[in-house]
Amino acid sequence: MKSFKALLSVALVSSMLVGCGSGTSSNTKKVGIIQLVDHTSLNTIKKAFDGEMKKLGYKDGDNIEYTFKNGQGDSNTLASIANDFQGKNMDAVVAIATPAAQAVAKLANKTPIIFSAVSDPVGAKLTSSLTKPDKNMTGTSDEVQVNQIIDKALEVQPDMKTIGLLYNKGETNSVTNIKNVKAYLAKKGIKSEEATVASVNEVQSAVNALASKCDAIFSPNDNTVASAMSVAGVAAAKAKIPYYVGADSMVKDGGLLTVGIDYEELGKETARMTDKVLKGKKVADLPVKVYKSNLNIYVNKKTAEQDGIKLPESITKNKKYIEM
Repeated sequence: MKSFKALLSVALVSSMLVGCGSGTSSNTKKVGIIQLVDHTSLNTIKKAFDGEMKKLGYKDGDNIEYTFKNGQGDSNTLASIANDFQGKNMDAVVAIATPAAQAVAKLANKTPIIFSAVSDPVGAKLTSSLTKPDKNMTGTSDEVQVNQIIDKALEVQPDMKTIGLLYNKGETNSVTNIKNVKAYLAKKGIKSEEATVASVNEVQSAVNALASKCDAIFSPNDNTVASAMSVAGVAAAKAKIPYYVGADSMVKDGGLLTVGIDYEELGKETARMTDKVLKGKKVADLPVKVYKSNLNIYVNKKTAEQDGIKLPESITKNKKYIEM
């Protein structure tokens, strides 16, 4: 009997040791992160998200388990990632950029989705309401304040007559932004010329085509254009055509000017919202965060010099002016 009890004790201890070394704790949260593609804006969001989650007390491999996947800008890859996530019983999924959020929307019937950098969540059919998300999806919006950007462009170029609009018509966020900017340009009596692209390889030639017939070019926070911004910026500068853009990172990569949010803050707020969801907050009680006021004016000083532009003091003396 003693021998049996001794063997039983050894077995129990062994079982406990195996259990301790077999994986993460049952209290560990599982979070999937899907990012559309590599470019400065989205990478800034991901880095800021990671940093803020650490500040909030999450440690990968300890109390949280991340699965990060990059769609490389391919819709089939995004769909494959979504299918992979579906079988992993995630506690939450973070989607960076509109196409990534649309790809994982089907998971929302069981898994809360927190998106980031979605310009038009309603238009993208991720929610029917920004104030009361109703599809188990919420997050942060990088809605482009096109009116403010065009107003600044007119301060730089008061005699501007025609502006080129460059974007990918396959991106829901870009279609919405272009519709909004065209309406505002019409009010201002400014003509527009459009050029659409389907891949980064088409961006440079589209810039050259617009530069030959326009006084300036505008692109919203379009992921295709943003991925080729370093090339697009050089092409515009070579043609001495001011290039106004929809994101601070696009200014950093060669655009002239934008009025907008800090994408690092976007990533941090996405993390804060994810933290609340992981702690039991209902998605419906977390309104989509949209930034419309107190925005910065981002200017690429080198690009301005290459374009031969002397910026007016109404911009350079503004307390929200930031050189990149």
